[in-house]
Amino acid sequence: MKAFLPGLREALGAAGVAMAATFLAFGAAVREAGLSPAWAVLACWGIYGMPGQLILVQAATLGWAGGVGTAVMGAVAVNARFLPMAVSIAPVLSSGSRLRLLPAVPFIAITPWAAAMRALPAIERPGRVGWFLGFGLTSWVVAGFAALSGYYVAGALGPEARAALIFVNPLYYALLLAGDLDKPAPRRAVLCGAAAASLAAVLPASMALLAAGLVGGTAAFLLGRRRGRG
Repeated sequence: MKAFLPGLREALGAAGVAMAATFLAFGAAVREAGLSPAWAVLACWGIYGMPGQLILVQAATLGWAGGVGTAVMGAVAVNARFLPMAVSIAPVLSSGSRLRLLPAVPFIAITPWAAAMRALPAIERPGRVGWFLGFGLTSWVVAGFAALSGYYVAGALGPEARAALIFVNPLYYALLLAGDLDKPAPRRAVLCGAAAASLAAVLPASMALLAAGLVGGTAAFLLGRRRGRG
């Protein structure tokens, strides 16, 4: 587990700042919805996926219209992205026994995943799970405590400030992609995603983002396969 501490230190850098800012806003949103601070922490540590957490907050704000089951299914649906993320990172983490991968499963979320896919190829295989656990566990703890802090400083954050904080994490991912634009795969992803974003102007808001992601991601994948065969 020598790689645990390097992973921990990496998580306390730019990724930690982005996580903390985002979950500060989430904690403030939880308080605004009339929920408890314990709910904010449990939502972070139990779900560990911002879109799913926001769906539950919105459902609570609306008085659980449609029932708790509907809100939970909505949260499960938006967090379904964890499946392809797990499939893509498993071969990178693998170093023999599959049982060694089990402790890493709860920490597969977008921030640890994005950082790991960049860092792990340069780490020897025996240390990869340790690095990921160091990064993922630290991010998980930061998210919970940031949400709790956001709950108690909610009065100092206006709606505009909360909205700005929510977008810190996407900005962090955008900067990660920008740093890799010299590589073919990230470049395809950015260009295809930017082109597909125009769908948001013509499709209903309820499906625009999903459709843009599906079209842009599929196009980038197919272009990559075609280039690999060429």
